[in-house]
Amino acid sequence: MKNGLLPGVEATVRIMVTDEMLAAFDGEVIHPVLSTVSMIYHMEKAGRDVILPFLEEDEEGCGFAVEIKHVGPAVIGQEVVFHAVCTEVTDTRVVCEVTAHTALGRVGYGSFTQALFKKEDMKRRIQDLQKQVEATR
Repeated sequence: MKNGLLPGVEATVRIMVTDEMLAAFDGEVIHPVLSTVSMIYHMEKAGRDVILPFLEEDEEGCGFAVEIKHVGPAVIGQEVVFHAVCTEVTDTRVVCEVTAHTALGRVGYGSFTQALFKKEDMKRRIQDLQKQVEATR
């Protein structure tokens, strides 16, 4: 990890809610508002943007834990601002406080933890898992 990733580093992602982001199951829209899945996706994106400038070429991060509350709606055409602030950094984890809000109120909040690892280690783990899956077919 490059120097500089400390608590307080932040990133922001802005999106406009579209039809594809609505709360739906099996193609049926349940509520015409930003889905929890879409909200968490963009919170995770903001958290990833926090770590990207600090990853070495041989390093990567991946989602490890999310603790999120979805507390308000956002409708089609409404801008949602996702904000991530680093709150903790260790050799193997980065924790960010994440929020989502519109001009009219809070949509969600919580924390997102990313695991840090060497790309080669993850590649090897994925290959080993793929071999195990193929062996059971």
